[in-house]
Amino acid sequence: MIRLESVTKRYGNEVAVDSLSMEIADGELCVLVGPSGCGKTTTMKMINRLIEPTSGTITVNGTDIMSQSAVDLRRHIGYVIQQVGLFPHLTIADNVATVPKLLGWDRARVSTRVTELLDLVGLPPGQFGRRYPSELSGGQRQRAGVARALAADPPVLLMDEPFGAIDPITRDRLQGEFLRLQREVRKTIVFVTHDIEEAVRMGDRIAILAQGGHLQQYDTPAKVLGNPATPFVADFVGADRGLRRLTVTSIDIADLDKPPVVHLDDSLADARRAMDAVTSKWAVVVDPDERLRGWIGRDRTDGEGTVSDRTHRMEAWVPLGATLKQAFSEMLQHDAGWVAVLDGDRFVGVLTPESLHVALRRSVDDEAGVDLEESPLRQ
Repeated sequence: MIRLESVTKRYGNEVAVDSLSMEIADGELCVLVGPSGCGKTTTMKMINRLIEPTSGTITVNGTDIMSQSAVDLRRHIGYVIQQVGLFPHLTIADNVATVPKLLGWDRARVSTRVTELLDLVGLPPGQFGRRYPSELSGGQRQRAGVARALAADPPVLLMDEPFGAIDPITRDRLQGEFLRLQREVRKTIVFVTHDIEEAVRMGDRIAILAQGGHLQQYDTPAKVLGNPATPFVADFVGADRGLRRLTVTSIDIADLDKPPVVHLDDSLADARRAMDAVTSKWAVVVDPDERLRGWIGRDRTDGEGTVSDRTHRMEAWVPLGATLKQAFSEMLQHDAGWVAVLDGDRFVGVLTPESLHVALRRSVDDEAGVDLEESPLRQ
């Protein structure tokens, strides 16, 4: 969708971006990240010609951006900035309608689109459409800015530190909401941030730039964290990049432990035998449809009765495909030695601290192309 070929931007003798080449696939969220002065915002602004490149070629959906007027180009590329940039004298509905009106859409089509988008970003039009920007919170204004950027259904969206001026709690929520929205609309997005944590969470791929707009690495978050391409990248992502990998490593069914499983209507004697057979101190309890119902300890199986009489409620669980960070958080929150993993409603296994470590190690080795059995991390 977006291709940069040997793109350079100079200001006199100063090089802001130096012969940058990269491709961004259709529907991909690419994060440009790096220290101040690395050219990330300059690179993004060259895509919609807010800054003109000195040399090189930029194409959007196969068309050279220099072959069309800058005004027409910008009307087909959404743009979201840190301070939102809503027009203070227009209502939220009129702000969202700005570009469709400039494109000559009829009134009914504009109204339908505004209603659809305000609902999509969590600002019900009946409640927020007639309000002015000053009557909204910072987070609400940011959502309105996203709605306005999406109004004409552009294939490309540029976002310049959109959540940088918002408090940490609201920023975390907006990041999550935007990722949910992206799963629905699947736009090609160039997202600028200086925060590696945000880059890892938001990006399908990350471009790390150094001073002077030199591209150091362009890859998935997992590969950037697991196999930094240069000393600069290793230093920039930080010594705790191993912990950050928890955020981008999903739980795979191959990583799960398989403890004894008993059913609610099994006898306590059956449960004892199941646990004794593998020398386990506990077992997972499921119903006839293999849905998780809790767990039972070996010390609770003496005497007569059924498993349902002695089952503990299981609080710590995550869905299959959740990240290792989510699983680890559940363990800590519930002071649990393991977390159950569910595929829909069906129990499929557990993740323990030991298997979590194996999963993370496997992820590191896979990204680096190392045989797990030969990996030094196995020692």
